[in-house]
Amino acid sequence: MFTGIIEDIGVVSNLKSELDNLHISIKSKITPELKIDQSVAHNGVCLTVIAINNNEYTVTAIKETLDKTSLNTLNIGDKVNLERAMKLGDRLDGHIVQGHVDQTAVCTNIKEENGSWVFSFEYDSTLNNITIEKGSVTVNGTSLTVINSKKDTFSVAIIPYTYEHTNFNTFKKGTIVNLEFDVLGKYVSRLVELNK
Repeated sequence: MFTGIIEDIGVVSNLKSELDNLHISIKSKITPELKIDQSVAHNGVCLTVIAINNNEYTVTAIKETLDKTSLNTLNIGDKVNLERAMKLGDRLDGHIVQGHVDQTAVCTNIKEENGSWVFSFEYDSTLNNITIEKGSVTVNGTSLTVINSKKDTFSVAIIPYTYEHTNFNTFKKGTIVNLEFDVLGKYVSRLVELNK
């Protein structure tokens, strides 16, 4: 379980394919605090630490994960939003995030607004995921508030702190991102679908 509050921006230091799996090595300042078998969200994708070497650790993404997320687009040197799992009893500063990416989206527009930014995204609405105005969504693991919610598009407003401390500052039009929709909204959407 995560909160969507990014702790660090890691840098991809190595990518190694093995059968259908991808081993991803990350350099991060949180590495010394990690242990083998620990869950870490990478651009919102919960992955298990399998190896640690000095300031670098490695996780493995299997075919299912690679098919449903943007991890298959990573290159060495890319920046990755990182968050360790929530501790029981901590404040929940973002929203309830599972680290289970629902689908990807494409960044369609970035608008600078005199001290903040509005990022717009388009996603495949046939997968029955929804956003609502002022609801929560996770973009690359970052807990955000939805604005301009439409059937297959939405936007988020980004403050300077978030822009500087996440990989949002690397986004361009066409950037593919990971989305995790609000867990309550997913249950409501599924119930409505089952009761049609």
